[in-house]
Amino acid sequence: MGVNVILKRRMAELGLTQDDFAGQMNDAIEEITGKPGDVTARTVRNLVNGSTKRPIGRTCAALEKIFGCSVEDLGFASPRTAPPQEDPVRRRTFMTSAAGTATAAVVPGLAAPRRVGHGDVKRLETKFAAIIAQDHRYGGRVGIETQASALADEALSLLQCGRTSQRVRNDIYACAASFTSSALWAAIDGRRFDEAQRYLGRASSLAAMSGDPTIQFRIWSHAGSLYRHLGRPIDALAANDVARGLPITRRDPLFASLGHARHAAIFGLTRDAVAVERAIGQAQAAFGRADPGADRPTWMTAFFGQAEIESLALTAHLGLGNFAQAEAHAHRGIALLRPHLRRSRAIATARLAQAQLGQGDLEPAVSTAMSVSTGSHPRVTRMLEGFGDRLRSTAPRSEAAKTWDTYIDSRRNAP
Repeated sequence: MGVNVILKRRMAELGLTQDDFAGQMNDAIEEITGKPGDVTARTVRNLVNGSTKRPIGRTCAALEKIFGCSVEDLGFASPRTAPPQEDPVRRRTFMTSAAGTATAAVVPGLAAPRRVGHGDVKRLETKFAAIIAQDHRYGGRVGIETQASALADEALSLLQCGRTSQRVRNDIYACAASFTSSALWAAIDGRRFDEAQRYLGRASSLAAMSGDPTIQFRIWSHAGSLYRHLGRPIDALAANDVARGLPITRRDPLFASLGHARHAAIFGLTRDAVAVERAIGQAQAAFGRADPGADRPTWMTAFFGQAEIESLALTAHLGLGNFAQAEAHAHRGIALLRPHLRRSRAIATARLAQAQLGQGDLEPAVSTAMSVSTGSHPRVTRMLEGFGDRLRSTAPRSEAAKTWDTYIDSRRNAP
C-alpha cells in the first residue's frame, strides 16, 4: 500500500483538506445521481493513502467530475469492466455484417454525413448550465477550466462531422465561445493569468464567428476583470468599454448595469472616487429599468442582481480606502446573495473582513475572516493570506493577531 501522490498533489493544488474534498465529492455525487453522497473524511483518507486503489461506481464518477480527468490520470487503477457474454452464433453473424459495414465506412461518399441540429445545441446548453453551477459552487478550479475547454472542443467537433444550417452553426460557435469563456473565468478566478490570456484570444474569435452579442459581452467583460486583477486599469477600462459599447447594452439595461458596476470596480483601482460614485449610480439606474422577466442567457441569470452590484461597489470602495462604505455594501450584498452563490459569499465575506480591519475593528475582522470557508478556492485563500499579512503589520502583538495565527496553524495541521 502506498500513498497516491498524484491525488494528494491535486488536492494540495486546490487547497483542499480531507473534509473539504469529502464535501465536494458528495456534491458531485448528488449532481450525478440526484441523491446526496455519503463520502466521509475516512473515505478520502483511504483514497489518498492507497487503501482504495480502484474506485468504482459513484466514487469513480465523482472523482472524474471534480478533477476533469480519468481516474487513471489521478493515480488509480482502471475500474474493472466485465466483458459481456455473447452467443457464438450471434458473434459470427455480427462479425460478418460488421465486415461489410467497415468496408462501406472507409469508402468515401457511402456513409451519409450526420445532421447536426437544434437538439445538439440543447445538449450543449445543458452541459454549459452544469459548468455555470460548478463555477458558482467552487470557482477557480483547474477541473472546471479543463472541463469547460474540453466541452468547447466537443462543440466544435460537431461542425466537422455533420451537415447543419447557418443558424445552428452560429449557435454551436456560441456554445464553444461560452465554454471557452468559462475556462477563461475559471483561470482568472484561480489566479492562473497566463492561461487566462490564452483563452481570451480563442474565446473572442469564437464569439465573433457566432455573431452572438451576449457572449461577446461576457468575454470582453471578463477581459476587463482579467486586466483589473493584473493591475492594468487602463487596459481594463478599455476592454470593459468594448463590452459596454455592444448593442446588447442598449437593448437590455441589465447588461448595461453589469457593465457600469464592473467599471466602478476598475475606477476603484485608479482611486477615482467621483468616477466610482458615477458608475455605481449608473449601474443602479440601469438595473431599475431592466425587465426582470426578459429572456437572458444562463450565465447572466445565474449570478447578476442587486447582490452583485453591492459586491462590485464593495470592491470599488476597498480600492478607494473607504472602509465604512465598503462594509455597508458588504453587509447588503451578503444579505441578498442567493444560496447557490457559495463562491461569491466567500469572496464577499473575505472583503468584509478587510473592510473591518481597515477601520481598526480587529476582533470583528478576525471573527469574520474565520467564518470564511476557503474550500478549493485559490482566490479566497490568497485574500485571507493578505488579510493575515495586513493584520500582523497593523497590530502584530494584538490578541486578534494571535487568534488568527492560531487559527491558521490549526487549518494547516488539519488531517
